[in-house]
Amino acid sequence: MRENRLRAIWKSGGAAVNGWLAIPNGFSAETMAHQGWDSLTVDLQHGVVDYQAMVTMLQALSTTAAVPVVRVPWLEPSILMKALDAGAYGVICPMVNTREDAQRLVAYTHYAPRGTRSFGPVRAVLYGGSDYAQHANDTIVTFAMIETAQALDNLEQILSVEGLDAVYIGPSDLSLSLGCKPQFDDVEPKVAEAIDHILGRAKTHGVVAAIHNGSTEAALARIAKGFQFVTVSSDARLMAAGAQQLLARMRATPVPSKPAAATY
Repeated sequence: MRENRLRAIWKSGGAAVNGWLAIPNGFSAETMAHQGWDSLTVDLQHGVVDYQAMVTMLQALSTTAAVPVVRVPWLEPSILMKALDAGAYGVICPMVNTREDAQRLVAYTHYAPRGTRSFGPVRAVLYGGSDYAQHANDTIVTFAMIETAQALDNLEQILSVEGLDAVYIGPSDLSLSLGCKPQFDDVEPKVAEAIDHILGRAKTHGVVAAIHNGSTEAALARIAKGFQFVTVSSDARLMAAGAQQLLARMRATPVPSKPAAATY
């Protein structure tokens, strides 16, 4: 079965730099994939991507070494299983708030006897290899999003669930849940303390800590703290930022005066 490079990066003690895909288009996904990201996540929760668009985007990612990850809309078995059957090598599940939530997530993403995932890896076999069934349980990466006060209260129980590979912090939702302004990077002290607590407890349990960021500066600072999976911006945000910078330069540059007409 094809190696999951995320596991290799983590095993070596490194950090993976993840990009985010909100535009439902195979060509934009392919373009992002060719920029050298360690992994790219197709967002089915808050982007405008539907399942069929996701499949074409995963096919586009297959042209590169970028690990294909999908953030599903919710903790619901059918979409988790369909995302994996389509070839996702990692799934990020939002709003995992209890030990029972984490147990269900692990069950839905693993074949028996370790879970209850139904067998039918139609495209996953094309991407992963003919021996997919034998190795999927040890290759796929499962992320539980920690983004509520309830999840903080149940953090120890969530982290102790066998088969959970990583926790993914959503700073904006976590901020809202703690009564603070939703932000990615410059979070309020209460949220910063919660983020550090999640990171520390994850390390104790041998679970990878991941987090969403709005800037490269924040992502680099969090890698230095010990996060091993950092998301930086998204295709839509990067496109908008690039266009804004280009237009700003154009408008700041004096337009050459029209040359005088030649005389003969």
